[in-house]
Amino acid sequence: MSASETRPESQIQRAQSIIKRLGTKSIVLVGIMGCGKSTVGRRLAQYLSLPFVDADSEIERAANRTVSEIFKEHGESYFREGEKRVIARLLNEGPQVLATGGGAFMNTETRERIKKGGVSVWMKAELPVLMARVKKRPTRPLLQSEDPEGTLKRLMDERYPIYAEADLSIWSRDVTHEAVMEEILKVLEAGLPPLGAPSATPAINIDSEE
Repeated sequence: MSASETRPESQIQRAQSIIKRLGTKSIVLVGIMGCGKSTVGRRLAQYLSLPFVDADSEIERAANRTVSEIFKEHGESYFREGEKRVIARLLNEGPQVLATGGGAFMNTETRERIKKGGVSVWMKAELPVLMARVKKRPTRPLLQSEDPEGTLKRLMDERYPIYAEADLSIWSRDVTHEAVMEEILKVLEAGLPPLGAPSATPAINIDSEE
């Protein structure tokens, strides 16, 4: 018996409705490091019975190097060019749940491609939540500094206005991954066009801290 067959019928119908309304588009998770794109993305993909793809992992596979090694050996600009190419390729392979790196959405070409081939969801998070999470993974290249908290705050100031261009957004709070996934499911249900409607996706934001 498959995992989907053990789930309540209401969950199966909910997932199928979202998938139908997605069409060929991918759900593209965007946000700063530590917001939970990969961990929540895997659960979301499982819930929807869609493939999960982590853009950073695909970049590492293509380069046969870790992200940290690419940054160290070639610099950030080189990495960003490779990231742009990989995400462009992945967007042609939807529907899927695609977790992007924190800097990917900052690229204008990548944002345009995501707008055409995906439905972007910004996973917003506050600084204390992010710091608690990133401390568990001290290898992040952009935080290799004497003041990682200051660096992260600067990145938030630079990136959050751009992330705000995403189609949908939710708060990634200090709750279970399943609770964050539920917030994403809610904005997808509210923001995706109904079947037979034009594919433009209205901006939906969930700013409640409940």
